[in-house]
Amino acid sequence: MNKTLVRLTETAIMIALGTVLSIVKLVDLPYGGSITAAHMLPVMIIAYRYGATWGFCSGAVYGALQLLLGMKNLSYATSIWAAIAIIVLDYLLAYVFVGTPGFFKGKSISQPAGLTLGVFIAMVLRYFCHVIAGCTVWAGLSIPTAAALTYSLVYNATYMIPETIVTVLAALYIGSVLDFSSPRLKRLEQTNFSLSSICFNLIGVAAFIADVCLFFGVLQNEDDGTFTTANLSSLSWTWIGGLAIIGVACFIFAFIFKNRPAEQAELKE
Repeated sequence: MNKTLVRLTETAIMIALGTVLSIVKLVDLPYGGSITAAHMLPVMIIAYRYGATWGFCSGAVYGALQLLLGMKNLSYATSIWAAIAIIVLDYLLAYVFVGTPGFFKGKSISQPAGLTLGVFIAMVLRYFCHVIAGCTVWAGLSIPTAAALTYSLVYNATYMIPETIVTVLAALYIGSVLDFSSPRLKRLEQTNFSLSSICFNLIGVAAFIADVCLFFGVLQNEDDGTFTTANLSSLSWTWIGGLAIIGVACFIFAFIFKNRPAEQAELKE
């Protein structure tokens, strides 16, 4: 099959997956923003597989789809120039940066480290795009004009910090399991993870992601979008502590079961 056609098909599938993940929100914050199931990661994986240029183009397409889903935001623009700035900063440029992991493919670092580092940098760049949009376009609208930069830094951090943590954790896990340098996705052979180890790691990552969602889900002030600690008393610390213990225990079990020969043989078959 034509390699370009395969690449286009794979990219379309991953963009579609990312779009679905962006709609299914783990936490919808009261003043705006949300924590998703790492919705940018599928396109970031495409960038890592096929390089930054392909990743930037894929990100632009993905940003255009996100714009279509968020068209109501343009209704708040006070001028055509404000609308253009929202399109460029909050959508096109913010999502073009998903191509950043493509710079780390084939470097002198392992795949898990390269993918995770690229994902982290991409999320930071996206955050600053939203910050710039907040202190310029949105100042005087949803963001107070006074101290607009400080407000934008804080407001956008209320959802971008947990979104970054979730995406980085997911990237670290997936990058440790699947080989993205292979034409066809397969298990990363040099990890030598057993099936039990992979499952325990997955449960551990899921437990910590759940803790992130529970904790950051109450830290946004519903009146102005800033950080607040007033709602921490409403959290079930028993649940948070229990999930943390489960996560740590799973990572310990994953390490114990890492090199079980029998299961490795089953995976190779």
